[in-house]
Amino acid sequence: MSSSRADPGSLPGELRQAWLDQLAHERRASPHTLRAYGDDVTRFLGFQTGHLGGVVTQKTLAKLSPADIRAFITARRSEGLGPGGVQRAMAAVRSFYKFLAREGILENAAPRAIRTPRIKRRLPRPLSVDDAARAITVAGDHDIDWLGARDAALLTLLYGAGLRISEALSLKRGDVPLGATLTVLGKGRKERSVPVLPVVAEALQSYAGKIPFTGAPSDALFLSRRGKPMSAREAQSLMQKLRGALGLSDRATPHALRHSFATHLLSGGGDLRSVQELLGHASLSTTQIYTAIDTRELLETYEKAHPRAKA
Repeated sequence: MSSSRADPGSLPGELRQAWLDQLAHERRASPHTLRAYGDDVTRFLGFQTGHLGGVVTQKTLAKLSPADIRAFITARRSEGLGPGGVQRAMAAVRSFYKFLAREGILENAAPRAIRTPRIKRRLPRPLSVDDAARAITVAGDHDIDWLGARDAALLTLLYGAGLRISEALSLKRGDVPLGATLTVLGKGRKERSVPVLPVVAEALQSYAGKIPFTGAPSDALFLSRRGKPMSAREAQSLMQKLRGALGLSDRATPHALRHSFATHLLSGGGDLRSVQELLGHASLSTTQIYTAIDTRELLETYEKAHPRAKA
């Protein structure tokens, strides 16, 4: 049972909120997950209201059949929702029903009976070692010195420590100078310790010394041109400019530097478990996707170079 047990007499909308509260406080779901899951279940309840021709109640939820749930999926597909969206929507619905069962409110096995489409996972597209270095160098070449130092420091941090952009932008002024390791609060509010390369520490120290705005140790380290906390959108805009300047792929995003960190570590002989810890992945299978990149590149090299591949 959860610590915030739902009232068995609650309306579906109230149960939805109790479920989201449980995800936030006990499961430590990210704000993005809460928004997406909440929207999916709201759409699900709204659809069933029209589909069944009446107000959805707890009794309605208990009696929904697999066909009723498939009708919801069909409707969402007709609205343009792709396989990934369908998979997420069903994950939300299943989570909602699991919560209702755990709270002793109602039981219904129908959501578990629905098969969702398999999604072919796209391999990440890391930057090459040379392109990552070029991106950092060009980012630092700015008309305004402190902004160039900021951009170079941010990209050095993403590539040198494998942080997510949200993790990098959450650093505070008091975190600098960096020590030998950096404690990061990642997805699910899980802490991990990341080694800090000297080049990363130096880049952040150089940037911090050039910030033209006063601030407290608890203030954001990475700032916008106007002195406000830098947003993820600004980091994405920076990479967009670099893509144009350097002729990089459209998939060269801030997150691609994290992919590059993982790929280059593994190709250099890094241990898979260690890379998993550095990235903060809950599952080793998530990290293993980077080994597939090495395999793909090896095959591409083989096809280009081996005489029998051209036969």
